[in-house]
Amino acid sequence: MNDPLALVDDWGPEKVVIISHRRTGMKGVLVIDNTARGLGKGGTRMSPTVTVAEVARLARNMTWKWAGVDLFYGGAKAGIVADPASPDKEPVLRAFARALHNEVPREYVLGLDMGLTEDDAAIVQDELGDRGAAVGTPAHLGGVAYDELGVTGYGVAEAADAAANRVGLPLAGARVAIQGFGAVGAAAATRFAELGADIVAISTAHGAVHAPTGFDVATLRDARSEHGDRLVEHVDGAALVPGEELVVDCDVLVPAALQDVIDKDTAHRIKARLVVEGANLPTTPAAQEVLARRGVTVVPDFLANAGGVVAAAFAMDARYSGFRPGVEQIFSAVSQKLRVTTEAALDVAARTGATPHAAGRDIAEQRVRAAMRSKGRLPAA
Repeated sequence: MNDPLALVDDWGPEKVVIISHRRTGMKGVLVIDNTARGLGKGGTRMSPTVTVAEVARLARNMTWKWAGVDLFYGGAKAGIVADPASPDKEPVLRAFARALHNEVPREYVLGLDMGLTEDDAAIVQDELGDRGAAVGTPAHLGGVAYDELGVTGYGVAEAADAAANRVGLPLAGARVAIQGFGAVGAAAATRFAELGADIVAISTAHGAVHAPTGFDVATLRDARSEHGDRLVEHVDGAALVPGEELVVDCDVLVPAALQDVIDKDTAHRIKARLVVEGANLPTTPAAQEVLARRGVTVVPDFLANAGGVVAAAFAMDARYSGFRPGVEQIFSAVSQKLRVTTEAALDVAARTGATPHAAGRDIAEQRVRAAMRSKGRLPAA
């Protein structure tokens, strides 16, 4: 995709802003996809490989995510082409924030995605002199610390439980494989364990391990705290070739790492009865069709990992408040929202024969289209 105008369709994007800063070498992009239901809200990622097309795809996913859980914000996403491990990270981030001062926070509020931390959100607030410029700041600054709380992973497990109940798969005693044991995967594992499931495989960027009878989740989390992604080298379990954690013998598979990791060929090899998408866009459309034909139930990413956006909605309300949002209220809302939306999407899929992705997206599209119609944003008949 060489021409950003080629991205435009009936839904958006409404605005694509490409920015740069010669002194720091900062290059970045903001995509505001659709704001019919509210202000643009989505994460900002930092990676050396960020592209406009990638950010636009993620912004569209945010449109469906907000509408899917019926919260009133619009789809948006931003990206910075830089190495988050670079010593120049802060100057690059500050240059990025300054370059978007016209859009932030009037049209877009920054959140956290790959490569950015809670302290980075605080830096954006500091650079723009506005508490409303970003959410996801540390708790000691009044923010909702998503990673520390583990709201996204908690929501993944809640969505999995709702889907498992619907397909007659008791989660107590179920075997769960998780690709990616970062903030989302680790929090999901904790909640799965609380619900009685056994974690039988995990992976990180440094490898994958398999324990058919299950890992002790507390041990996994302690190893992650001490060794980071190298925890897979310090826990008992059989080493796997990276990617094989997706096809181990299990009942529930949670891809919670990268996008497009499950293609058509991998979909034929998956043994799980239930796939719950913890990462953004982990299955290709062709894989989704294969899984549907094989009778594997899939909970789409824009529903399964929407715990973060539910928490973000509370954080958005609290941006200028002197009070923190209540943690118990956040977790209760995450559970309720994700269970209801998961069941609704699977009900539509069963009734219409559509894949859960198509069913969930149809629900979201109807909500966005209704907002566009009310605001006069649809093409004239």
